[in-house]
Amino acid sequence: MTKVRALMQQLSRWIGRTLAAAVRWQVQVQPPPPRCVIIGAPHTSNWDLPVTLLLMLASGLKLRWLAKDTLFRGPFGWLLRRFGGIPVNRRSRNNLVDQMVEAFRSNSELLIALLPEGTRSHVPYWKTGFYYIALQAGVPIVLGFADYRRRIVGLGPVLHPTGDIHADFVIIRDFYTGITGKNPEQQGMIQIQPTDEAR
Repeated sequence: MTKVRALMQQLSRWIGRTLAAAVRWQVQVQPPPPRCVIIGAPHTSNWDLPVTLLLMLASGLKLRWLAKDTLFRGPFGWLLRRFGGIPVNRRSRNNLVDQMVEAFRSNSELLIALLPEGTRSHVPYWKTGFYYIALQAGVPIVLGFADYRRRIVGLGPVLHPTGDIHADFVIIRDFYTGITGKNPEQQGMIQIQPTDEAR
């Protein structure tokens, strides 16, 4: 790491911590591995994006995150890309898992942040793409969270996917128990669809 880059990270952390203190949020980060899938939950509000950006500033981490391409239209599209945003065309049938696995194979450092609920509305099942990306790429999953009740945003423990998705989801569900989203009634169920069991 160059001196300039180190200074920029220090400045970023200072700005992030100052902003967090000003809005009375805490940032708690267990340093993630250099290559990992970071999941963020619960996802119930548009406020989750600025809270995530606050996490990035305060930690100095460069997260790459996927979002629907319509968010990148207009005057703020460049800013979202600057903060790690990757536009995704949800209308396309491209295999996102394969694309992300290839991205990990091509990069020695890559932190990809994904939202398993996939929407701010209540859903009966989590999307499991994040799990299969991590499993096939041979990288761990980091459990990220935004707890609006305690006003804490952060990165929690590391989970190494075993291939037993049911057992691994028990660990994930246990971690997120008690973590409250901005709109708790919209939090999705942390379970997999029956169709995912055969994968």
